[in-house]
Amino acid sequence: MTGVDDSDRETALRDLEERLRGPLLWPGDPGYDDARRVWNARIDREPAAIARCAGPADVVAGVEAARETGLQLSVKGGGHHVSGAAVCADGLTLDCSPMDWVRVDPDARTARVGAGATWGDVDHETQAFGLAVPGGQDPNIGVAGLALGGGVGWLSPKYGFTCDNLRSADVVTADGELARASAESNPDLFWALRGGGGNFGVVTAFEFELHPVGPEILAGTLVYPGEDLPAVARRYRDVLETAPREVRLLCGSMVLPDASVYPESIRRERAAMLICFYAGPPEAGREVLAPLREAGDPLMDSLRGRPYKSFQRAGNSEGSMRTYLRSQYLSTLSEGAIATIREHVATAPSAGATVFVSPRTGAQTDPPADATAYPHRDPAHHVLVEARWTDPARDAEHEAWVREFHEALRPYANGEVEMNFLTADEPDERVRAAYGDNYERLAAVKREWDPTDLFSNTQTVEPVGERSS
Repeated sequence: MTGVDDSDRETALRDLEERLRGPLLWPGDPGYDDARRVWNARIDREPAAIARCAGPADVVAGVEAARETGLQLSVKGGGHHVSGAAVCADGLTLDCSPMDWVRVDPDARTARVGAGATWGDVDHETQAFGLAVPGGQDPNIGVAGLALGGGVGWLSPKYGFTCDNLRSADVVTADGELARASAESNPDLFWALRGGGGNFGVVTAFEFELHPVGPEILAGTLVYPGEDLPAVARRYRDVLETAPREVRLLCGSMVLPDASVYPESIRRERAAMLICFYAGPPEAGREVLAPLREAGDPLMDSLRGRPYKSFQRAGNSEGSMRTYLRSQYLSTLSEGAIATIREHVATAPSAGATVFVSPRTGAQTDPPADATAYPHRDPAHHVLVEARWTDPARDAEHEAWVREFHEALRPYANGEVEMNFLTADEPDERVRAAYGDNYERLAAVKREWDPTDLFSNTQTVEPVGERSS
């Protein structure tokens, strides 16, 4: 915070407290530590105050207080981004998690979703009507952050990124106004919100297009010995070359948890796996995925018809753990890339060290690169190298493994970066690459809607030039 002394700051926050319907939490208050906790346990920031926003009026009050005092501002929805951008140190955090409502219109096949809703909330409400929207593969992921950054899920090859399914948004702007953004109203802002992150305002409500899904789909995991990873990666690659849009596969390596869903003989062992999803009738999916199931010698095959909602819950990442990751895109999954993945998996420092490869394909690649702010539209494979652990003394060890793995894959990468997987210590060129060739247009939109860069506690787009009158 600049330009405001402690007494002025406290006065401003006390005034804000009077304007809020939700509580303003101060350090030491009951609930303060819970409200500042995020998914990545390495993030331990203490805001000067946390406004638990009950609705758009509370968001307006918080934005105005931050603008008038110079307080650093952050916005928390699900708090799941690895960078911890949801909370700021010594500033004002707007905690929108109480705004977790979901309203479904089954006839129009749309849903209006509050800024604090998670994908678990959305799936619960939409699946009551046999509908869904592409969303996070973990029910605890917040809708807001995922959608604003692009957003990918099991349904994406068939229905596109989350942002491709956004029809409108209500946005509290830097001026403290509540604006509507859609193709007809403030179309420049609407374009920027679909992949440009939280740079342009605080979205208090989203309207999504819904699609008929399930309620039963075909999904499950094929588990193989860890040393079979190269062969499993080749099968993943080859099947996707001709797979219909209903198919989404993840290929990876992880240590299986001590959970009853796995045979006891393979629990706590590192395994190669294919997580398979078919967004259509299970009987059709069985036919499409039969060649994949018949190849190799899996230790476990859990592929079966199951409710879409329950499969979404299977990705639940329980609790807050120390986390570090890097991600990048490969235009092709070459033999060199596969060998590099195998080499670095062999040096994984702990059970929480994983790598997963996922495709960008089908409907994700239909729009032109400038149709939305999300720029990455060519077919590619996303490689996520991630480590999760509990002991702070092992931070350096896990960071080093992730970094070395990532760097070893760079010769095979295409330079594209996924904003939703940017850590807090990314170099500027990686942040810029997340926006691709759309950056200059985003900077112009930023100039119009947030010329003083109030919304800067995120993967920042810098405003350029003069604001139009």
